Amino acid sequence: MDPEILEFDIGLGGGGSSGRDGDDDANIGLDVDEDMADSPAPSSILASNSNGGGFGTGGGEIYLPEGDLLDLEPYEGMEFESEEAAKAFYNSYARRVGFSTRVSSSRRSRRDGAIIQRQFVCAKEGFRNLNEKRTKDREIKRPRTITRVGCKASLSVKVQDSGKWVVSGFVREHNHELVPPDQVHCLRSHRQISGPAKTLIDTLQAAGMGPRRIMSALIKEYGGISKVGFTEVDCRNYMRNNRQRSLEGDIQLLLDYLRQMQAENPNFFFAVQGDEDQALTSNVFWADPKSRMNYTYFGDTVTFDTTYRSNRYRLPFAPFTGVNHHGQPILFGCAFLINESEASFVWLFKTWLMAMSGRPPVSITTDHDAVIRSAITQVFPETRHRFCKWHIFKKCQEKLSHVFLKHPTFEADFHKCVNLPESIEEFESCWLSLVDRYELRDHEWLQMMYNDRRHWIPVYLRDTFFAEMSITQRSDSMNSYFDGFVNASTNLNQFFKLYEKALESRNEKEVKADYDTMNTSPALKTPSPMEKQASELYTRKLFTRFQEELVGTLTFMASKSDDDDDVITYQVAKFGEDHKSYYVKFNVLEMKAACSCQMFEFSGLLCRHVLAVFRVTNVLTLPSHYILKRWTKNARSSVILEERSSDVYTNYLESHTVRYNTLRHETFKLVDEGSKSLDTCNVAIDALQQAAKRVALATKNEGRATLVNGRIRGDSARDASRANTTNHKMPCQPLSEDDMDKKIRELTNELDYASRKCEVYRSNLLSVLKDIEDHKLQLSIKVQNIKISMKDGL
Repeated sequence: MDPEILEFDIGLGGGGSSGRDGDDDANIGLDVDEDMADSPAPSSILASNSNGGGFGTGGGEIYLPEGDLLDLEPYEGMEFESEEAAKAFYNSYARRVGFSTRVSSSRRSRRDGAIIQRQFVCAKEGFRNLNEKRTKDREIKRPRTITRVGCKASLSVKVQDSGKWVVSGFVREHNHELVPPDQVHCLRSHRQISGPAKTLIDTLQAAGMGPRRIMSALIKEYGGISKVGFTEVDCRNYMRNNRQRSLEGDIQLLLDYLRQMQAENPNFFFAVQGDEDQALTSNVFWADPKSRMNYTYFGDTVTFDTTYRSNRYRLPFAPFTGVNHHGQPILFGCAFLINESEASFVWLFKTWLMAMSGRPPVSITTDHDAVIRSAITQVFPETRHRFCKWHIFKKCQEKLSHVFLKHPTFEADFHKCVNLPESIEEFESCWLSLVDRYELRDHEWLQMMYNDRRHWIPVYLRDTFFAEMSITQRSDSMNSYFDGFVNASTNLNQFFKLYEKALESRNEKEVKADYDTMNTSPALKTPSPMEKQASELYTRKLFTRFQEELVGTLTFMASKSDDDDDVITYQVAKFGEDHKSYYVKFNVLEMKAACSCQMFEFSGLLCRHVLAVFRVTNVLTLPSHYILKRWTKNARSSVILEERSSDVYTNYLESHTVRYNTLRHETFKLVDEGSKSLDTCNVAIDALQQAAKRVALATKNEGRATLVNGRIRGDSARDASRANTTNHKMPCQPLSEDDMDKKIRELTNELDYASRKCEVYRSNLLSVLKDIEDHKLQLSIKVQNIKISMKDGL
């Protein structure tokens, strides 16, 4: 009978699995204990019976003298052309029976050290090694499940003088249940990724698909998970190894590019972790001169964007970004991460800080990750660390998917609980109500997020500056600088062009925003001097946001609820909504206000609640300490303009407001004290009447004062008296009380004039400086426009 030829794929897998996935690692026997999945698949198998019938093989085919391979069972005396052929045969037998295999022991020749005997066993053979000497020096973070139960099933083979391998022992019986056919693909020695499957995975990975979606496509393609022949873990590991090999080959391109950039500009900074010879497996950081300059103006808050982790990017590319004066993302440097250990992140943050002149940010936002958190604690101990809320919401959909399916209202309730509470007490109450309503008190991940609430729940973060326009209105995502340019399918060969294209595009948008700010005037919605002042100071984007708050004050009422000497507390609420009030503490003398909503602390813009208090207290312009330079037109200017108002009229309004509030505050104190009894009331009235007379006299004299040749001149009698005193050099005589009052008024008027004159000079000087900065900015915009037009022309 002619031998039957069967096509037989004998690949033993392991390409998609990097871990043992539950298998023990005890060593039993005379030599190293191996798992069959770790062995390379032989290209051919040759089996023969004990009668010496020759079985040839080649090209992945198995030649059998008779019968069917599916029914063939090992038996003593069966011969194989090689050890690999015996191993592959036993593994194929194990697959159809329903167990996993591994190499247990071997015996070597004393003459030349060659292996002369092998034993292949069931993966459940033996027991876990609990030897304390093996475990006392290492911490087992994730202990594996116990899988070995002392199974005796095995196949022993030994080499003959002819070079063939013969079965010297076979134990069929198992002491455990075997795996049904539809679960065999989960056994480690049978998990293999075939050539066609690898090709499909490579194609889908290049298109930006993740392991889960790729597995869904493979299951559909092959008609079931059991026919795919491997698990999602294998697919994920194969993809990771692919990416690692690709990165090791492409990292040299990145280093060459960075060296070229540094050669062109010495201010270009880049660093590689470790030695140069380790560069292909190390992290890399770089920052161009513009990024380093950006940080000097807008480095108060930083985002470390690790979006590549959640989107399975082929490139482990993580930029440091911030927000400019137009609310646009700006770049502070980039990292290329191969190693994500804690030591690597510590090196990265220290290197970045060195490139940024050693000045740490006020706040930093990152993904929720324990390793990154630990590194930030070490490098930025004073910086407020926030977890990206957008990433946490995305993780919530994965961790609580069963809750989302069972309760359609859970997602909305969860978002409300996180975003809407105005106080810590309100959040705590809302959270307890949420976990009780959906029976989630014991959910491990949700409890962990609650423990970390001070790092991502808005109500705990409002006292720190994060450069966001609102606490709840804006989506709290990383908002990557490279969105729309670098994506999940980008490889390093494409990266350089896309990176430069992103820089050019972002720069062009900032130039356009600068142009719009400097060459257009926003429409004012109120006659308020404060709105006019803000329109001349803020960029267009920030003014629009401020204008919303200013107009919003029209729907709020501010009433005094407490008066503690210099600090007055106001209750601010919409008409008819006293149950939802905000409280503003206002220091009249210092012109400083603090609102319970803490919007200014969080965003750098005053809220409508503080502006409502300013309205009822006649504060007509923004005090200088509430105008952050980073939000103004001159944010990139080296001239300090924060303490100036737009013109002399604005200075007058502000000083008038301070005087008005100071007098009113002192008068109220006099009224409160004077009304306690009849005697104090009479004293207070007499004091007020005397004060009124003196104020009227001062006003009358100030009105008669005129400027002559740059000096204050009073009435003719006073001038004549001064002239007689000067010309005749009369001896000094004691002045009467009236004369002393007149002399004091004269000197006071002269001092007041000198102060006003200095203020005019100061305002004029600052106006000139502002014009110079504006002109410089306009020239810069024109230069950038010319460069862009030249590039477009080329």
